[in-house]
Amino acid sequence: MRHDLYKHTRMYPRYTRRMTSDAAVMAAFAEPTRRAILDRLVEGERAVSELVAALRISQPAVSQHLRVLLDAGLVTVRAEGRRRIYRASPEGLARVRAEVERYWQAAVAQMKEDLEQAPERKTPGRRR
Repeated sequence: MRHDLYKHTRMYPRYTRRMTSDAAVMAAFAEPTRRAILDRLVEGERAVSELVAALRISQPAVSQHLRVLLDAGLVTVRAEGRRRIYRASPEGLARVRAEVERYWQAAVAQMKEDLEQAPERKTPGRRR
Protein backbone atom coordinates (compact mmCIF):
# COMPACT_ATOMS: atom_id res chain seq x y z
CA MET A 1 0.00 0.00 0.00
CA ARG A 2 1.38 3.36 -1.04
CA HIS A 3 1.54 6.00 1.70
CA ASP A 4 0.14 9.25 0.36
CA LEU A 5 1.43 12.15 2.41
CA TYR A 6 -1.16 14.58 1.07
CA LYS A 7 -4.34 12.67 1.88
CA HIS A 8 -3.96 13.22 5.63
CA THR A 9 -7.01 15.46 5.83
CA ARG A 10 -9.32 12.52 5.11
CA MET A 11 -7.41 10.13 7.34
CA TYR A 12 -7.07 12.46 10.34
CA PRO A 13 -9.85 15.07 10.27
CA ARG A 14 -9.57 15.93 13.99
CA TYR A 15 -5.80 16.33 13.68
CA THR A 16 -6.23 18.68 10.73
CA ARG A 17 -8.78 20.85 12.54
CA ARG A 18 -6.50 21.13 15.56
CA MET A 19 -3.50 22.07 13.43
CA THR A 20 -5.32 24.89 11.67
CA SER A 21 -5.89 26.87 14.87
CA ASP A 22 -4.40 30.35 15.02
CA ALA A 23 -1.87 29.15 17.58
CA ALA A 24 -0.71 26.36 15.25
CA VAL A 25 -0.41 28.82 12.36
CA MET A 26 1.71 31.17 14.46
CA ALA A 27 3.84 28.30 15.78
CA ALA A 28 4.52 27.15 12.22
CA PHE A 29 5.34 30.71 11.15
CA ALA A 30 7.60 31.35 14.14
CA GLU A 31 10.30 28.85 13.15
CA PRO A 32 13.10 30.60 11.17
CA THR A 33 13.65 27.80 8.64
CA ARG A 34 9.95 27.73 7.84
CA ARG A 35 9.96 31.50 7.34
CA ALA A 36 12.92 31.07 4.97
CA ILE A 37 10.90 28.50 3.02
CA LEU A 38 7.91 30.87 2.96
CA ASP A 39 10.18 33.68 1.73
CA ARG A 40 11.02 31.53 -1.31
CA LEU A 41 7.41 30.45 -1.86
CA VAL A 42 6.06 34.00 -1.70
CA GLU A 43 8.25 34.74 -4.74
CA GLY A 44 6.64 31.87 -6.67
CA GLU A 45 5.99 28.16 -6.84
CA ARG A 46 8.89 25.87 -5.99
CA ALA A 47 9.56 22.15 -6.06
CA VAL A 48 11.11 20.54 -3.00
CA SER A 49 14.41 20.09 -4.86
CA GLU A 50 14.58 23.83 -5.56
CA LEU A 51 14.04 24.61 -1.89
CA VAL A 52 16.72 22.09 -0.87
CA ALA A 53 19.23 23.74 -3.22
CA ALA A 54 18.34 27.27 -2.11
CA LEU A 55 18.37 26.58 1.63
CA ARG A 56 21.21 24.05 1.75
CA ILE A 57 19.41 21.72 4.13
CA SER A 58 18.51 18.09 3.61
CA GLN A 59 15.52 17.00 1.57
CA PRO A 60 13.91 15.19 4.54
CA ALA A 61 14.23 18.34 6.66
CA VAL A 62 12.65 20.51 3.96
CA SER A 63 9.85 17.97 3.53
CA GLN A 64 9.16 17.95 7.27
CA HIS A 65 9.01 21.75 7.38
CA LEU A 66 6.72 21.78 4.35
CA ARG A 67 4.44 19.28 6.06
CA VAL A 68 4.09 21.58 9.08
CA LEU A 69 3.41 24.56 6.81
CA LEU A 70 0.88 22.53 4.85
CA ASP A 71 -0.89 21.35 8.02
CA ALA A 72 -1.04 24.96 9.24
CA GLY A 73 -2.54 26.12 5.93
CA LEU A 74 0.39 28.39 5.08
CA VAL A 75 1.24 26.59 1.83
CA THR A 76 -0.58 24.60 -0.82
CA VAL A 77 0.74 21.73 -2.91
CA ARG A 78 -0.04 20.30 -6.31
CA ALA A 79 1.32 17.26 -8.06
CA GLU A 80 3.23 17.62 -11.31
CA GLY A 81 4.17 14.09 -12.31
CA ARG A 82 6.28 12.74 -9.47
CA ARG A 83 7.17 16.18 -8.19
CA ARG A 84 5.25 18.19 -5.62
CA ILE A 85 5.06 21.91 -6.30
CA TYR A 86 4.45 24.19 -3.31
CA ARG A 87 3.28 27.75 -3.15
CA ALA A 88 2.42 30.19 -0.37
CA SER A 89 -1.26 30.28 0.56
CA PRO A 90 -2.67 33.82 0.53
CA GLU A 91 -5.42 32.71 2.93
CA GLY A 92 -2.90 31.24 5.36
CA LEU A 93 -0.70 34.34 5.26
CA ALA A 94 -3.79 36.48 5.81
CA ARG A 95 -4.36 34.56 9.05
CA VAL A 96 -0.79 35.38 10.16
CA ARG A 97 -1.34 39.02 9.28
CA ALA A 98 -4.64 39.12 11.20
CA GLU A 99 -3.02 37.59 14.27
CA VAL A 100 -0.09 40.05 14.19
CA GLU A 101 -2.53 42.90 13.58
CA ARG A 102 -4.46 41.89 16.69
CA TYR A 103 -1.30 42.18 18.80
CA TRP A 104 -0.33 45.41 17.07
CA GLN A 105 -3.71 47.01 17.77
CA ALA A 106 -3.52 45.99 21.43
CA ALA A 107 -0.02 47.48 21.74
CA VAL A 108 -1.08 50.74 20.09
CA ALA A 109 -4.16 50.99 22.35
CA GLN A 110 -1.99 50.43 25.43
CA MET A 111 0.51 53.06 24.30
CA LYS A 112 -2.31 55.55 23.69
CA GLU A 113 -3.73 54.85 27.15
CA ASP A 114 -0.30 55.28 28.75
CA LEU A 115 0.21 58.61 26.99
CA GLU A 116 -3.22 59.87 28.05
CA GLN A 117 -2.58 58.94 31.69
CA ALA A 118 0.94 60.39 31.83
CA PRO A 119 1.19 63.75 33.59
CA GLU A 120 1.68 66.62 31.21
CA ARG A 121 5.32 67.58 31.08
CA LYS A 122 6.31 71.15 30.65
CA THR A 123 9.27 71.74 28.46
CA PRO A 124 11.91 73.75 30.23
CA GLY A 125 12.28 77.22 28.86
CA ARG A 126 15.24 79.54 28.93
CA ARG A 127 15.85 81.58 32.00
CA ARG A 128 16.53 85.22 31.50
